[in-house]
Amino acid sequence: MEAFMTANFWLAVGQIIMIDILLGGDNAVVIALACRQLPAHLRLKGILWGTAGAIVLRVVLIAFALTLLQIPYLKLVGAALLLWIGVKLLAPQDEDGHAHIQSSDKLWAAVKTVIVADLVMSIDNVIAIAGAATSAGGQHQMPLVIFGLLVSIPIIIWGSQLVLKLMDRFPLIITVGAMLLGWIAGTMAHSDPALKDFLPQTAVWAYSLGVAGALLVFLVGALLKRRVQAAA
Repeated sequence: MEAFMTANFWLAVGQIIMIDILLGGDNAVVIALACRQLPAHLRLKGILWGTAGAIVLRVVLIAFALTLLQIPYLKLVGAALLLWIGVKLLAPQDEDGHAHIQSSDKLWAAVKTVIVADLVMSIDNVIAIAGAATSAGGQHQMPLVIFGLLVSIPIIIWGSQLVLKLMDRFPLIITVGAMLLGWIAGTMAHSDPALKDFLPQTAVWAYSLGVAGALLVFLVGALLKRRVQAAA
């Protein structure tokens, strides 16, 4: 129980919630699109069952990811993917990404659409959350993941419009979130088993690589954004 009161645990919880809000905003859109043709009395059921299925599936995926990240070199691959996700978060996004989402007037067809779409779209969330959870200690990673998801999913579903408006009004939120992914990438790379014999396993080195990852995401993302804006 003491481990749940440590600063590392609650720091990781905060990271998971922020990751889910930043990377999971699309999930609220998917749920709305998939359930829009349901009769009014079935929409709430479609949203709740689809969300529940998506949460269970995501917990299973993260459990696998946490296990795989113990294999040498896979944390380095995950760190590279997180850097790319962070850069993509800062770069201009495709506005037509949800055009392929099909709605249905049948409850379980809509639920299936929500779950399948969430599976396809949640790979970045899974990698980022697994990376954040590794900082909380080996025995408490899954309780941390489940707690973080349970807190953040209601925010995504019922507060997505507010979150999106805040992001539009304060772009700094997105920048900080992208740099957070870079930070997680750096600290995750530092803890890769393959590097234990080459890098000092100290907090200073972990923080240094985290700062380097955050700055890399910021600089590359800003450069790509400028190029896109200049081309437009």
